[in-house]
Amino acid sequence: MKQVTVWAIIPVLMLFASGCTLKSTIKQTTDTTSNVTGTTSGHAWWNEDGLLLPEHKAVAFAQYNEANLEQDLARGQGEYVTSLAALLGVPSDRQPSFHAKAQGAFDTLTTPDHEAQIHRLRMLAD
Repeated sequence: MKQVTVWAIIPVLMLFASGCTLKSTIKQTTDTTSNVTGTTSGHAWWNEDGLLLPEHKAVAFAQYNEANLEQDLARGQGEYVTSLAALLGVPSDRQPSFHAKAQGAFDTLTTPDHEAQIHRLRMLAD
């Protein structure tokens, strides 16, 4: 019985001996998380209810669906390019023309810079 108690106490003593407290570890984690989300997420993308602002929906959609969107852009048709056109405000009667323009500009649209990609797509939508 004494051996079991010793083996149970040793890890607890090691934790206290390390000088690491649970409170400070949690505080460091939450501070770091707050700093990262505060500086990289950009509060300008979200409203006070935590919803994505309409002007950023196309960029978020393009980033989240990058591989599928690129395939649809290359084909000039598909649900992803149709959804993106709707997010960009392209009327349904002008979408076939938008799809053809997007397919023709595929080489210039495939860029890792999603903001630039959406800007070029908006130019095609006009």
